[in-house]
Amino acid sequence: MTSGSNQHVVDLLVQQHEHIRSLFAAVEDTTSSDVRQETFEELRRFLAVHETAEELITHPTVRTADGGNPIVDARLEEETQAKKTLAELDGMKADEPEFMNTFAALKGAVLEHAEAEEKEEFPLLRESRDTAHLERMASAVLAVEAFAPTHPHPTVGSSATANLMAGPLASVLDRTRDAVRAALSQND
Repeated sequence: MTSGSNQHVVDLLVQQHEHIRSLFAAVEDTTSSDVRQETFEELRRFLAVHETAEELITHPTVRTADGGNPIVDARLEEETQAKKTLAELDGMKADEPEFMNTFAALKGAVLEHAEAEEKEEFPLLRESRDTAHLERMASAVLAVEAFAPTHPHPTVGSSATANLMAGPLASVLDRTRDAVRAALSQND
C-alpha cells in the first residue's frame, strides 16, 4: 500500500485502517481454507508492520499533545492484547476449528482499536502538528513499514525502545520465514 507524496499521516493511517477492515472481511467471506490462509497471512503481515509504525511514529507525537499520554497508554494496551491474539492465530491453520472463533476476537479488538485511534488519537495529531510535519510523518511511517517485523512479537510489548532494538532482527527473521514458507507452498 503506497501513498502520494503529499498525503499526511492521518489520511495514510485511515486508508490503512480501511484496508485492514477489507482484509478482515475477505478472510471471513471466503469458503476456501487455502484462500483464507493466504488472506489471513496478508492481514497478519499488514497488522504487524502497521502497528510497529504507529508505535514508533504516531504514538510518541500524540504523547506530546495535551491529554495525549492516557490516550496512547490505552492504545498501547490494546495493541499488546491484539499482538497476543494475533500470535495465537499465527500458529494455527485457517481450517482448524478454533481459528474462526479466535479470528473473530481479533477482529473485534482490532476494529475497536482502530476506531479509538480515529476518534481520540488522530484529532490530536491534526491539532498538534502542521501539514508539512504530518506529511513528513507519513513518509516516516512508510519507511518504518518497509523494515518492520511481519509477525506479531507480543513478548516485545509496545515499547518504542523495545521495538527499535528487536525490530531489525525480528524483521530479518520474519521476512526470511515468509520467503521460505512462500517457496515451500509453491512446491506443493
